[in-house]
Amino acid sequence: MTPRHALAAATALLALMTAGPLNATEIHFVTETYPPFNFMDQQTLKGSSVDQIKLIMKDSGIGYSMEIMPWARALALATTQEDYCVFTTVHNAERDARFKWVEPLLKSRTLLIRKTGSQAAPKTLDEAKEFIVGTQRDDFTQDILQDNHFPKIDIATDLGLTMKKLMSGRIDLMPISDKYYEKLKRDGASIEAVLTLAESTYSIACNKSVPDKAIDLMQQGLDKIIADGTQDRLFEAYGLSKDTQ
Repeated sequence: MTPRHALAAATALLALMTAGPLNATEIHFVTETYPPFNFMDQQTLKGSSVDQIKLIMKDSGIGYSMEIMPWARALALATTQEDYCVFTTVHNAERDARFKWVEPLLKSRTLLIRKTGSQAAPKTLDEAKEFIVGTQRDDFTQDILQDNHFPKIDIATDLGLTMKKLMSGRIDLMPISDKYYEKLKRDGASIEAVLTLAESTYSIACNKSVPDKAIDLMQQGLDKIIADGTQDRLFEAYGLSKDTQ
């Protein structure tokens, strides 16, 4: 065997050794209903985050699946099960060490909102603590509310139930992404923004078992669609204005 052929053989062997674990890997993505980022439309999972992940995984060549479910279950699966990732997930201090991260799917403010005409009109976060604030179990907003010592937190199983409670007067305020707020307003929802609760980076959070090479390929794919403007075009397609990114 010539030195050139030996080098080619060694390179091919190294490629097989490197690719083997990834070829055997299938990433299981789980999420909740949270339009316009992730939602079901006639049995099809859609949204600005969903579409980004489809492009990322196509570019990576890694097999994957997606499923929608209650948020607490999705977060628990990504925390405890091998090769699971959860999105669209706020990257905060409490979650940082629990996952491997691919980001940003978007950056956003989290607002406290009320039903239009409600008497709940706090001017500061301290004033907001006088009211009943609803959120979802194990959502990052629950962490924010607890870290800021909100005394009256109402916990629901999902975002839709929290919204129903707000509109029926069972809670006074609720936190949501400014982008989701914009969508609801365009759809005619009778809601008003009251205060900014936090500014956040929304990401893909993966179980620690996901190979670093897979994380690197996913991050490269995300960086690519950010750099070439695809992410901005997806934001626009789902009604997310550029000036609120």
